[in-house]
Order: sequence, then C-alpha cells, then structure tokens
Amino acid sequence: MIEIRRLKKTFGKLEVLKEVNAVIEKGEIISIIGPSGTGKSTLLRCLNLLERPTSGEIIVDGVNLLDAHADIPAVRMKVGMVFQQFNLFSHLSVLENVTVSPRKLLKLSRKDAEARAMELLKKVGLESKAHAFPAELSGGQQQRAAIARTLAMDPDVILFDEPTSALDPSMADEVLYVISELAKTGITMIIVTHQMDFARNISSRIFYMDEGVIYEDGTPEQIFEHPKRQKTLAFIRRMDMEYFRLNRNDFDLTAVQARVRALASRYHLSFEACRLFRDAVQKLLCDVLFPLSEIVEMRIGVSKETHTPNCCVSWIGKPVNPLDNDPELRREIAVGVKNVVFRINDSGHPQLEYDGVLSAEKIQE
Repeated sequence: MIEIRRLKKTFGKLEVLKEVNAVIEKGEIISIIGPSGTGKSTLLRCLNLLERPTSGEIIVDGVNLLDAHADIPAVRMKVGMVFQQFNLFSHLSVLENVTVSPRKLLKLSRKDAEARAMELLKKVGLESKAHAFPAELSGGQQQRAAIARTLAMDPDVILFDEPTSALDPSMADEVLYVISELAKTGITMIIVTHQMDFARNISSRIFYMDEGVIYEDGTPEQIFEHPKRQKTLAFIRRMDMEYFRLNRNDFDLTAVQARVRALASRYHLSFEACRLFRDAVQKLLCDVLFPLSEIVEMRIGVSKETHTPNCCVSWIGKPVNPLDNDPELRREIAVGVKNVVFRINDSGHPQLEYDGVLSAEKIQE
C-alpha cells in the first residue's frame, strides 16, 4: 500500500531523515518507536506531505506523491492524520468538527454527513457530546473527537503522531482503547508512540528509528524480546528500567520522583500504586542508602509478568543488608516496591547481593 524509497529530509544543514526505506502492506499496523529527535514524527508528516521531503519517493497505492503530476489532495483524503494537540476547530461543536470535511470535500449532504458523524461519535464514546464545544471536553475526549473527524473521511490509512503525549495516564488509556478497537477493523495504521506496551500489543510490525533511519524492522516479539541490533537492545532496556546515579550532596528528589511516576504510567499502575512506589523509592534513598554511602546507583522497573515494582541499588561500603535491623522500615518499603536487591562492593570483599524486602538473608555471593 505504501512504499518509501531512499527518503531524505533536511532542515538547512540538519539531516533529519537520512535514507528511509520501507514497504507497508494493506491492513498492517506499524508502530514507530525510538529516542526523541530521530525523525519519527518527520517521517509521518512526510507521508502526507505536511513536510515536503528533500529527495526520495513515497508511493501510495501506486501514486508517487513526489511526482509533479500527482493529485496530492486526492491522495491526502485517503491518508488521515491524528495529531498530538487535537487541532479541533474551537468555534465549532464536536458534530460540526466531524462533518465539515465530508461536506466540503466529499460533497455529502448535511443529513448524510451528520448521520455518519453520529455513528462515529458513538464508536468513540462521544455520542452524548455531539453538541459540545472542544473547550468543554477533557483532553482524552478531544483526541477521541479528532479520531472521529479523521474516520469521517473514510481513509485507507491513518497516521497517529504520538496521540497520547499531551494526555495524563487516565485520559491516555481511553484513547489507546479506541485505537485498539480500530485496529480490529483492518484499516492500515502507522503510529508514532512512546507507549511500549501498547506498541507491543497492537502492532503487526515495529520500526525502531535511530539517527534518521529505520534502524531495525521486525515483529513485536523480535523487537522487544530478541532485538538483533545493539541500539535497539539498549533502547528497549532503557524503556523497561530507569537508571540513576545519585550524589547525596547534590540530587533532585523531585526529578527522581517524576521519573518514577513516568515509569509507573508506562505500565498503567494505579494512582495509589504509583504513590506507594514513589514513596518507597524516597524512603530507600533518604532513610536507607544515603546514610551508608555518598554515591548510590539505582535501577527501578516494573515486572512484565506481575506488574509489580522492583528495585536494585548498589553502593561501595560495608557488606550488610541495611534493612536487617529495621523491620518496620522494611514493611513500609515493601508496600510500594515488592522486591529490593542490594548489591554492595567492598575493597576487601567480592560483590554481595541481598534480597532486602522478601528476605533478609544473603541470596548470592
């Protein structure tokens, strides 16, 4: 359905897309993941010429969009796009936002356009909000209205540019649910996202982008479980864990807590679980670790199997389990982090590893 050949895009001297090649079949669901600034959104915007490529070819249903004779408006009507910031017309009701393009571009009558719009609003759970204005909707509702507006043009392909990045976790979930339901209809979708679990569950293929190219292309199982290339592996590990190297004399607790919350949000932990996780990390740092060592390294994550938080911390110092003599603190931490492993290095001893919450015993030497 879509073929991308040797696609390049530069902004002045900055080369954002270096040479992108890909083939996307009808009905595929492609998630594009990768670090920020690697060209993911730019690639998406090139696919319907919101950004004009510097060189290369984009062929949609046999039509080269970069051919001087291509009917770009006709192709664009078949390639819908959902943006990060919704882009609804603030002076129009939800119903009017959804009907304006079909009436003007597809020449549907008001009656037919409104009947179709109400079907779509029901599909995205907004039938009762048809006559509301965007300012009266939550962010998640606005994004669902934007999805209905895109569907109203009956596109063959929908491009999603980080559709949940402007939303808090609860609102993001409602949008992800709607997209997941759309995936069952067989429509072709290309999604730029930082929601790794979502990408893993919904996609037929994953593009991992780095340095302006599709660095690795594979099934969700391959990309997330058995990546073939080093940068892909490093990115997946980084998304699964948060790493800190902290100095007790100069560290920002608020920044640490923000990263804990972001990790919890990626795994859709409840608000209460997120709070307990954050509080447990604070207790570990301030009440346990910094009294023992000036420099502490910490890795926090969430188990894919049980969706429970875990933590591994290391420092140079006396090889003891610091929770051995404080069962009350142990219980307080265990409420938020289900497993804590302490790794201690001492100049006269090998690294020792202790399970600090489930057991006080040394588990590895």
